[in-house]
Amino acid sequence: MSECLKDIEREIMNCRKCELWKYRTKCVPGEGREDAEVFLIGEAPGKEEDRQGRPFVGNAGKLLNELLEIANLKRGDVFIGNVLKCRPPNNRDPKPEEVESCSPYLIRQLNVVKPKLIVCLGRYASSFVFDLFGLKFDGIGKERGKIRKVKAWNTVYVLPTYHPAAALYKPQLKEVLVEDFRKIREVLKKDTLKKKTLLDFGIE
Repeated sequence: MSECLKDIEREIMNCRKCELWKYRTKCVPGEGREDAEVFLIGEAPGKEEDRQGRPFVGNAGKLLNELLEIANLKRGDVFIGNVLKCRPPNNRDPKPEEVESCSPYLIRQLNVVKPKLIVCLGRYASSFVFDLFGLKFDGIGKERGKIRKVKAWNTVYVLPTYHPAAALYKPQLKEVLVEDFRKIREVLKKDTLKKKTLLDFGIE
């Protein structure tokens, strides 16, 4: 019997593979369509996400909702998750051992959803996804906005961009995020991809 997202969620709810379970209010498995074409990945839950048990529900989440609208998408159209399913204390950076313990859940979710496009929000998510597909990651500043094509369950496009939270501290980054999210709209237009070369979209 094939795995479903609910199966993975139940495991996450009871997970004690790393120390983060001791500090969480709620774990944040992720949410969205099981057949979503777009899978968005962040770093880890924040304070509000830890309180509600849902991804991207704080101020960064409000901006993400705006960005999805630019891509002609709604939250209900996509799947949203994080590399870590529990909030690190004081929003510190994830530790390598935490990523190693938690990331198999994310990989399993990707294998269930089988998205056409993976959007990496921030350097941690981008670095993880690049490593997963054997791509060299040269930093979010250099890689953002460049769409990569990889082979997984089918042809998959990977789009790294800044984390929406970064634009809350550096408002000039919002324009960059808007530019990158407009590319989502183009990648999802299958007819458009046939008419234009991948290079037109910055796909390598």
